[in-house]
Amino acid sequence: MTTELFLQTVVNATYAASYMALIAVGLVLIFGVMGVINFAHGELYMAGSYAVVALYADLGIPFFVTVALGLIFVGLLGLLMEYGLFRPLRDNPLGGLIASIGFLLILQTIAVLGFGVQMEHVPPSTQGKIVFSDGVVLTYQRLYVIVATVVLLSALWLFLRKSKFGWALRACAQDREAAALQGISINDTARLAMFIGAALAGVAGALTAPLVAPTPQMGHPVIITAFIIIIVGGVGSLEGAVLAAILYGFVSTFVTTIYDGTLANIVGLLLMLIVLIVKPTGLFGAKERA
Repeated sequence: MTTELFLQTVVNATYAASYMALIAVGLVLIFGVMGVINFAHGELYMAGSYAVVALYADLGIPFFVTVALGLIFVGLLGLLMEYGLFRPLRDNPLGGLIASIGFLLILQTIAVLGFGVQMEHVPPSTQGKIVFSDGVVLTYQRLYVIVATVVLLSALWLFLRKSKFGWALRACAQDREAAALQGISINDTARLAMFIGAALAGVAGALTAPLVAPTPQMGHPVIITAFIIIIVGGVGSLEGAVLAAILYGFVSTFVTTIYDGTLANIVGLLLMLIVLIVKPTGLFGAKERA
């Protein structure tokens, strides 16, 4: 591998790790606070992409306005899921899991009916790029994803540690019953967690829509990758999800560049198995107290 190819792969891996981190952190937040495995999380990512298709590519609304609207739309979609699916099944985690699978099929069907099964083309919001050398380039479109990830995850970190609502989310994630005894509303924290988690997935889909070809099934590989990341990082650990997203993004991108994407998927699974063998709780996971 030449130096230029190596550096370009680092740039590509940074972009890949960024949007993976947004998706995985959202999924971890939902699971940590609500205790539910949301299999429709990949379809929330898909919904963010199709928001850009409908508003930006079809109607010509400015790209960043569309991204903001996509974030709000998918966040509200998450609230709908919390109220209609997960709240009635709060004491039945398996039921919530099955309900999320049903909801992802509904979202896929809506996407097919609204946009068809073909890949959608979303023009980039800009043709600008940063040229480091002849073979090392970072497009502004990818830079937007990287910058947005840093800003959003930093804001989330501050929110969780410096605000009253953030403390409530953390308390519910640690012990829901104890939090309720202290006067924290379980319903309010569940709504907040679901809105933030869904919105992070939606904004990831919206920002990457010009870089990928949106399809109704685009959530499948995303949710698999997200689960690998949170298992490697440690179930329930936001910091672990970010670190694991970086690790997975770099490993997957380098293997794809040197060999191919199929082998990269296999290596990703092997990475997960190795981490589980060495540290069964994941990189930042903690053992459950008896």
